[in-house]
Amino acid sequence: MVENYSEDSIRTLDWQEHIRLRPGMYIGKLGDGSAPDDGIYILVKEVVDNSIDEFAMGAGTEIIVTVEEGKVTVRDYGRGIPLGKLVDASSKMNTGAKYDSEAFKKAVGLNGVGIKAVNALSEVFEIQSFREGKTKYVRYSRARIVEERDIEPTEEPDGTRVTFVADKEVFGNYHYIAEYLETMMKNYVFLNTGLTIWFNGNKFFSKRGLYDLLMENMNGEGIYPIIHLKGDDIEIAMTHGRQYGEEYYSFVNGQHTTQGGTHLAAFREAVGKTIRDFYKKDFDTSDIRTSIIGAISIKVQEPVFESQTKTKLGSKDMAPGGPTVRNFIMDFVTKELDNYLYRNPDTAELLRKKIEETERERKAMAGVQKIARERAKQVSLHNRKLRDCRVHFNTNHELKNESSIFITEGDSASGSITKSRDVNTQAVFSLRGKPLNSYGLTKKVVYENEEFNLLQAALNIENGLEDLRYNNVIIATDADVDGMHIRLLLLTFFLQFFPDLVRGGHVYILQTPLFRVRNKRETRYCYSDAERENAIKALSPKPEITRFKGLGEISPEEFVHFIGKDMRLEPVRISKGDSIEEVLNYYMGKNTPERQDFIIENLYIEKDELR
Repeated sequence: MVENYSEDSIRTLDWQEHIRLRPGMYIGKLGDGSAPDDGIYILVKEVVDNSIDEFAMGAGTEIIVTVEEGKVTVRDYGRGIPLGKLVDASSKMNTGAKYDSEAFKKAVGLNGVGIKAVNALSEVFEIQSFREGKTKYVRYSRARIVEERDIEPTEEPDGTRVTFVADKEVFGNYHYIAEYLETMMKNYVFLNTGLTIWFNGNKFFSKRGLYDLLMENMNGEGIYPIIHLKGDDIEIAMTHGRQYGEEYYSFVNGQHTTQGGTHLAAFREAVGKTIRDFYKKDFDTSDIRTSIIGAISIKVQEPVFESQTKTKLGSKDMAPGGPTVRNFIMDFVTKELDNYLYRNPDTAELLRKKIEETERERKAMAGVQKIARERAKQVSLHNRKLRDCRVHFNTNHELKNESSIFITEGDSASGSITKSRDVNTQAVFSLRGKPLNSYGLTKKVVYENEEFNLLQAALNIENGLEDLRYNNVIIATDADVDGMHIRLLLLTFFLQFFPDLVRGGHVYILQTPLFRVRNKRETRYCYSDAERENAIKALSPKPEITRFKGLGEISPEEFVHFIGKDMRLEPVRISKGDSIEEVLNYYMGKNTPERQDFIIENLYIEKDELR
């Protein structure tokens, strides 16, 4: 039956309605706060970005951010929004000062959208401007004015205060993770030396910019001292660590471009070319870049990003009529990095030895890699280990947020997930038994071990994350001792050889219910003993109680509830103070007595708490 299509089918939405109907166009994915790119963090960023732009214009050196029980407040000491335009600036699309390139030449936001999106997606949104001894205040709910005060005198210093509470109708039962917000605030000060940000009473300040950023994010010392170079509209920092893969932090006008873009591509190319030219050796670029830890920040006039969330730079030029981004970065790195290596021969020698060491290891593995790749191709033709999904990327060849792969153990568990999954965006990879403990082994084991080789091939991460085929890598194992052990072995594999997969926020643990409590009228799934007890009380007098011993015991009809839109995922995070080497050595190394003492001590604590 063909649906009726007439004039009545055409609707014009108010801007508030459009944002609330299609929030993904403005803030990316929604999420519940468990991932650093979830929408509630984008709301915070949009507000702070405006304060950062004021600092960049030379107005205000301090920003105060507080987040308490879901309420976010940002107070800056910039010039303050002109009072007569406060309502327009906060509630009229495409209204703002940033269309005047002279006023905001290299601002993060240019379209006047961000703050309005926050307004539309908040159940409470308050904005107050202080300017030249006067102030104006407006309060909204879902972008509708509920209170507007006249301009009145004030003794507060110039600037703007924004308070908002994200709307639970849109975001559900969300929560903020302080570590993600702290990382955001630290990045702001690393990129804006001289700026002080107070976050929930803690002071963040940086004197050395990207040098401090690398020091903050490195696990252990670099192989050579951090190379830190600054010029007009550009700053870079780099060293090599002992991890596999590459690790980059890229920024444009203070915006963390987590997906890189034209500037990061140019930086990687320039480093490879400069190093080959300096040593007059035709090094393979993969040998140069393996284990690199680098950061780049540039300032672009009227930047073009590939989405409203500004995570990937699309600009080809530094400014209208100016040099290309590629040529600008290439010229700077070619000159300054070459000069640095010439003036610091000790660093140059350590860098050369690192590249040659990587080259030797790569050549030693070449034969093993070739055989492993062929084996992976042959197996994948009729392989039941991977049940792939249909969609991995969007039209811009960017990973879809929903694209996921479940890593399971055993036929029954993988069978339940396979029958329950969304075949468009969810894939399943089935392990055969427990993986090998890869701690302390070289990357050669990735190719020699069939399980690791096939898993690496399924994820497509042999050469880094650029070709990663799934946004979410979800470990789905039983909630028993064996299942926990498999989790640890998989995490050891990822942290040992592909740490960027974890650092990039791609790895999760699937939470599935431990109990089912039901009577004839209602069924409740419980993820803890406390939830089970509450369900028993609610469904009295004598409900049926089932303990799920493994994922295979959950029927596909039930499993669909646990991997759908309400799926509970626990993100795997590396704390900034953690050394991957130390963590793996403690949990997966041979220090059995220390681990045993830790387990015994904490087991007694848990027993005492249960009493």
